[in-house]
Amino acid sequence: MFKIFDLFRRKQTTPALSADWIILGLGNPGPKYAATRHNVGYMAVDELLDATPLLPLPGTKALHAKTMIAGQDVLVLRSTTYMNLSGEAVAPLAEQLGVPAERIIAIHDELDLPVGTVRVKKGGNENGHNGLKSMTEHLGTRDYLRVRIGIARPPQGVSVTDHVLGPIDGGENIRLAAEAARLIVEQGLGRAQNVIHAR
Repeated sequence: MFKIFDLFRRKQTTPALSADWIILGLGNPGPKYAATRHNVGYMAVDELLDATPLLPLPGTKALHAKTMIAGQDVLVLRSTTYMNLSGEAVAPLAEQLGVPAERIIAIHDELDLPVGTVRVKKGGNENGHNGLKSMTEHLGTRDYLRVRIGIARPPQGVSVTDHVLGPIDGGENIRLAAEAARLIVEQGLGRAQNVIHAR
C-alpha cells in the first residue's frame, strides 16, 4: 500500500514536460569537439541559457533545460548524438509535446557565410550539413527555423571535415546567434531577421 501511494505522490510532484518552442544547438558531444567550429550551435545554447545547466532527459538523446522567453515555455536542447544524427534528439520530443516545425529553431554552423555573420531563416536546403539533413529526415519537413553562424569555407588545401572540426578563432559571433534565437521567440522571424541581418 505504501509503495503504491509513494509512486502516486512522486507522479503528482513531477512536473510534466511541456513547451511552446524548442531550440536545438547542433554539435558533437565530448571534450574532443567542444571548441570546434562544428560546435558553435552548442556554444550559442550555452550563451542563451547563461549558466543554467543542461541536464539529461531520460528516454531521449538530448540534454535539456527549460527557460521562459516572453512568457513562453522554451525547451532548450543539446543532442547527445553525433552531428549526423541530430534529428534523433529533437523529433521524438517535438512529436510528444506537439511542437510544430515552425516553432523549432536549429542553431548551427554555416560554411556559406563569412566568419562573424549570423543569419536567420525558415526552411531551405541543407547545403550538405549533416545535422540539418538528419533534422529534415526525422521531422519530415524542412520548415523548421535556422540560426546560421558563419564559419566560412576552408582555405585552399584544407578539407571541409578538417575545417569544421578545427578550433574556433573567437570571431564566430556566438552571442549574436543566441540573441537571434531569443528574438525569434519574442518577436517573430521577420523582426529577428530585420534586427540580426542589420548587424
